[in-house]
Amino acid sequence: MTNPGTVYLVGAGPGDPGLLTLRGLECLRRADLVLYDGLVNPLLLRHTKAHAERTCRSETRSGRNLHQAEINQQLIDAARAGKTVVRLKGGDPFVFGRGSEEAAALAEAGIPFEVVPGITAAVAASAYAGISLTHRDWASAVAFVTGHEDPIEPDAAIDYASLAKFPGTLIFYMGLHRLEAIVTALLDAGKPAATPAAVISRGTTPAQRTVTAELGHLAEAVRRADLHPPSLILVGECTLQREAIAWFERRPLFGLRVAITRPAEQAGPQIERLLELGAQPIVLPTIAVKPNDDWSDVDRKLAELSHYDWLVFTSVNGVRSLLDRLWSTGGDSRRLANVKLAAIGDSTADALREFQLQPDVVPESFHAEALAAALEQHVAGKRILWARASRGRDVLPTELRSAGATVDELVVYQNLDIDRWDPDLVALLERGDVDWICLSAPSVARNLRRLLSPAALAHVGTRIKLATISPVTSAAAREAGLPIAAEATTFTWEGLFDVIRSP
Repeated sequence: MTNPGTVYLVGAGPGDPGLLTLRGLECLRRADLVLYDGLVNPLLLRHTKAHAERTCRSETRSGRNLHQAEINQQLIDAARAGKTVVRLKGGDPFVFGRGSEEAAALAEAGIPFEVVPGITAAVAASAYAGISLTHRDWASAVAFVTGHEDPIEPDAAIDYASLAKFPGTLIFYMGLHRLEAIVTALLDAGKPAATPAAVISRGTTPAQRTVTAELGHLAEAVRRADLHPPSLILVGECTLQREAIAWFERRPLFGLRVAITRPAEQAGPQIERLLELGAQPIVLPTIAVKPNDDWSDVDRKLAELSHYDWLVFTSVNGVRSLLDRLWSTGGDSRRLANVKLAAIGDSTADALREFQLQPDVVPESFHAEALAAALEQHVAGKRILWARASRGRDVLPTELRSAGATVDELVVYQNLDIDRWDPDLVALLERGDVDWICLSAPSVARNLRRLLSPAALAHVGTRIKLATISPVTSAAAREAGLPIAAEATTFTWEGLFDVIRSP
């Protein structure tokens, strides 16, 4: 009989993927199955290779509505099959998260489990809105209250008379649909209408919005602002701090949806940077990078590295593919002792440094023409090995051969087209719910045009703007019929984000 696996009930935090705990990250990395709820940011799934299923409150393209009993049974069945299971829940599993019900079901079934606490929405969203829940002048206590219960029901369990007298900050979870009833109940119980209050919608995400008003006018102010769930209602003097210490909504790209067209498995640095800038990253790959099917040519050239004067890299993928192969076949940096290294730009140079190698040449402008110009004075009569993708521009070898070099081209990875996007991504584009798409190479621009549906293409140039990493990429985009709204002056991803910030 198979020994049961362990189920980890993991709190994912309220939205910002950076708020996942280190223990939660460890659990995701070891999981065989991830069952995540509808409030979990899907960006967290890039930390796992497990099969992931979403439990939803309503039918969607990405999952069906599951009852709690079904979820409990799925956890039990997967664990009995010997799988390591992560139940990924928004916020904290034990704060209005039904995690204790799942734990009880697992305990009754004899399934080993662990609870990994998460940052609950009240703590995180209030901090991101510039509201401290306690303050030595205003509040020394905090009350977490469910907003699901209807205050006017005769059997309501919440004592609003006690809440109205509570000497601190009140926080109602998921109460937006009952806001008027909650406000009325507090006022009827004696809470002053002038009490400061706030509603935070979609807290800790780039879609966060915060409305502040006196309690008596809160429902009207929220109605005018057209806020959406998930949300928190905060009542108390601590909300007065927001004007002075709000920080999250002041980030330079706050609220923008920015699409990254890199291969999904390589988009991590851009995702992290966009989150730092306050944007919502959307992973929209147009190409895929895969290892070679046949390494015989690469292995042969690795054995002949001492015959070359220069080894030239024009991408991070090229560096990692070639040097990983060198290391995995028993070689090391001694093979490069007599070879000089050239990198097309800072990112490629940094990839070399990851292998404790320093490039000898990095051009000031990060494109093939600039790299060729930087090398021309060094390569006459020299042998050059160019580690390249399975396809790409031929400017570099043409220019270097004209300068008198012997250039051998070595394919070290495959650059393949994406056939289609996930239906949810297609729907997002067809609604025009993307602010910017970043184009990082000519092939990316051409593939984007190929993949865009007519409905999505109708938004390009209006609701959806395109930013390119270089003039070469811009030319390819225009040739494909795509209008360009901004072009980076520094040919890096950071340059792309800079031009979006101030197009």
